[in-house]
Amino acid sequence: MYSWRLFKDILNPVSTALGLSIDDTLPLSLSQHGSPPILHLYKFKPSAIVGKYQDIEAALRLDRCRRRGIEYNRRSTGGGTVIMGPKVVALGLGINIDHPGLGKGIERVFESLSVVLIRALRDLGIKAGFRPKNDLEVDGKKLAGLSATLETEKAILFHASLLVDFDIPLMLDIMNQPPLKLYDKGYSCFSQRITTIKEQLGHDIDMEPVIGAIEKAFSQQFDVSFEKDEPDRWEEKSIKDFVNTRYTNPDWIFSHKHPRSSMGMGELKTPGGLLEIYLSLAGSTIEHIVITGDFFSTTKDINLLESALKWTSAKRGKIEEHLSEVWREDMIHGVDVPTLTEAITKAKENLVSPVRKL
Repeated sequence: MYSWRLFKDILNPVSTALGLSIDDTLPLSLSQHGSPPILHLYKFKPSAIVGKYQDIEAALRLDRCRRRGIEYNRRSTGGGTVIMGPKVVALGLGINIDHPGLGKGIERVFESLSVVLIRALRDLGIKAGFRPKNDLEVDGKKLAGLSATLETEKAILFHASLLVDFDIPLMLDIMNQPPLKLYDKGYSCFSQRITTIKEQLGHDIDMEPVIGAIEKAFSQQFDVSFEKDEPDRWEEKSIKDFVNTRYTNPDWIFSHKHPRSSMGMGELKTPGGLLEIYLSLAGSTIEHIVITGDFFSTTKDINLLESALKWTSAKRGKIEEHLSEVWREDMIHGVDVPTLTEAITKAKENLVSPVRKL
């Protein structure tokens, strides 16, 4: 039986800087250090973590986070804001994208790894399903969020947050808006769209059996055994580097700021997630554009798309033309050129003075 490494500490909550730095090291350890796949199971100190492409100041009420002692940070994988704490399982997995049993392509990767968590939940007595693109649900209610990034040519980092229990009032207090942007009725409405293991079972449950079910499910799904391990010297250096250069660095935490003036904003729901476009114009030319939202892509591809549009005509046909020049299939999962063009057009239509609408 093939052996994977297991980093596990469910007793001692970790800081966002440490937990995220360990996770970012996982795929590097495979691609640069010769490690087999590594599963990291742990829990964070009370914290709010935004997705790679979000504006943290737009997503969170940072003053309230500070007053309540809630850490905040930005992860390297996409998706939306997650609220972490002592009753939320944090999962990081470093695995090669061509590993046996892992589906081909991004969509299949999510589906393959969601099957593992569905198996774990089934062993706990909960019937869950995968909701494309990146959620696990029970009867239409979200139970876990999934995200991933391909930071090397072969190794991916897969993230999951599994809700054993959840503090909805805390979330509503520290977020600028609930994740479900169309619903603003507070606790009652949001509680109809989220669930927890505790709620599904009808009683409280410790973290240990949940963690045990996840380990067992990975072992069965991939026919592997786990070797309990800790980061070695090479990995410790990588973790320290990520802590210093990324997760305690304001340039990382406060990156992806949206333009603040002469700006139009457009939102469009797509099969790949919510597109949010922030746009400013100089006359009829795109001066600045930020492509953000809850979707799966890479920093390189988003930068390429934004660069292709900067200082070009804001006419719809020209936008589509310039996007087509650099577009590749699955550049943004579940989104095509006409869809992205439509989102950008919405932002242009909502342009705020002093720049006039076109």
